[in-house]
Amino acid sequence: MPAETVGEKFKAFKSLVLLEHSVFALPFAFTAALTAMFEVSKSVHWLQLALITVAMVGARTFAMAVNRIIDREFDARNPRTARRELVTGVLSVKTAWFGAVLALAVFLAAAASLNTLTLILSPLAVIPLIVYPYAKRFTNVPHAFLALAQSIGPIGAWIGVTGKWSWDAVALGLAVGIWIGGFDLIFACQDVETDRRDNLGSVPAKWGIATALYGARASHAVTTALFITFGALTHAQAFWWIGVAVVSGAFIYEHSLLKPNDLSRLNRAFFTVNGFVGIALFCFALLDLVVRGLRP
Repeated sequence: MPAETVGEKFKAFKSLVLLEHSVFALPFAFTAALTAMFEVSKSVHWLQLALITVAMVGARTFAMAVNRIIDREFDARNPRTARRELVTGVLSVKTAWFGAVLALAVFLAAAASLNTLTLILSPLAVIPLIVYPYAKRFTNVPHAFLALAQSIGPIGAWIGVTGKWSWDAVALGLAVGIWIGGFDLIFACQDVETDRRDNLGSVPAKWGIATALYGARASHAVTTALFITFGALTHAQAFWWIGVAVVSGAFIYEHSLLKPNDLSRLNRAFFTVNGFVGIALFCFALLDLVVRGLRP
């Protein structure tokens, strides 16, 4: 049945955009923001942190809603996605667009409230969020567009604090983008047959599951190298390096779960391990900053 009350529509929209999956990227925005605050004043600016949180959730909600709207016809033909709210009619396309536009407005307002440079750059951050859903229609590597979109979060969070461009933040942003692009390679392995049938591009659909899994391993090796680079650039100390070691172990465990002919543990690899990566590294980053003198 279609959602009729405001509460039902909100619940359906929340389910549509998987709001809880903000756990994958939000901790890295916090890591960037708190590191920038440490370098600027060694103290936490709670209003800035709140605005960055609102901006991140707003941007991600907009991106997910637009993705679901654009892909709804393909979702209807894929058994894995055939129960999504826009396919079943629980949520109307009009309501989904309303939620997407509202989320975009929230993102832009939060960005504008941070500083001038964040305001100027915020429309540019929206472009890859819109392009990504279409990428699979014209390229076999849409994962690269997702990586670009996700890399913006930590960079934007740093700029939100300092009002200045930072190559330190770029290192962390690239780490996050390549990390998420890597596990998108894994996730896309579920849809090889439907992607081929619908002429949609992805690495596993074009070159096979084994190639996608090797690509994911390479991506996560590069991610680890970029975490090391970020730590070196920001003069991180012991807890950061412990966190990088823990995350490296998580990556090794994740890839041990997957074989080209056995994806039965894909959900554990995708959701459990990758959710752990973001939260664990943020906790170690926070500990490192506190030990070095970050004040609340």
